[in-house]
Amino acid sequence: MTILITQNLCRDFGGVRAIHKVNLNFAENEMRAIIGPNGAGKTTFFNVITGRMPPSSGKVIYQGRDITGKSPHEIVRLGITRTFQKSSIFPGLSVFENVRIAVQTQSGGSRRIFSSRLSLSDVTLETESILDRLGLKDQAYTLANNLSHGDQRVLEIGIALAGKPKLLLLDEPTAGMSPRETERTTRLIRQLCSDLAIILVEHDMDVVMAISDKISVMHYGCIIAEGSPEEIQRNEQVREAYLGRED
Repeated sequence: MTILITQNLCRDFGGVRAIHKVNLNFAENEMRAIIGPNGAGKTTFFNVITGRMPPSSGKVIYQGRDITGKSPHEIVRLGITRTFQKSSIFPGLSVFENVRIAVQTQSGGSRRIFSSRLSLSDVTLETESILDRLGLKDQAYTLANNLSHGDQRVLEIGIALAGKPKLLLLDEPTAGMSPRETERTTRLIRQLCSDLAIILVEHDMDVVMAISDKISVMHYGCIIAEGSPEEIQRNEQVREAYLGRED
C-alpha cells in the first residue's frame, strides 16, 4: 500500500529551483533512503513534505489525501513526524521529561503543557514504552545534555515517535556518531520499519546500503535514479557522481 505520493513537486527560491518535478511513491513500512550531495535538494524536499515551506507547484498526497500547504502542526497530527540535522532536544531536562512533553503535546496538551487527553499514568506508560523501544530506559532521569552524542540523536527519534507517526523522516540521523553508535542507531531504524514507513536522508553509504529497501538519488533537485541498493551500486551515473565521494 502507498502511504505518500509527491506529484511534480517543485520549490523555487528566487530564480533558483531547489527541487524540480519530483515524483515519488513511498510504501507503507518501507525503508527509503534519499541520497545526493549537499545542495541536491534533500532537506528542502523534507521541508515541503512536512509543511515547513509550501511548494512552488505540485502536490503532496498522504494516505490518499492532499496535504499540500498544510501547516507543520496539522501534518504531525495526520501522522508524519521528522528529525532535523541539528539537535532539537531540551538539554536541561531529563530524557524522560523530553519524551513526556512530546507525548503530552501530541495528545492534546500543546497549549497547557500539563493538560492532556491522556491521563498522567497513560502519559507515563507511553513515555516509558518509547524509552524502552529506544534502549534509553536506564537513562530516563539523566539530563539530556549529559547523554553521548549518539544517545542525544536517538532521543530525538524518541521525541518524533511520541507523535505516533505512520511516516517518519530522518535527516542525517547518524551524523557525527562513532562506529558503535552508528551500528546501534542503524539497527534501531531498521527495527522501526516493522510498524511505520521511514524516509532517510543520510551521507553514510554503508548505512544506506545496509538498511534501505529502495534508494532515490537526487541531483540539482531532480531524481536521477531509483532502485534497490544493489541496482544503485551498479548504476554508473550514480557511482561516478556520488558513491564514495565526500560531500
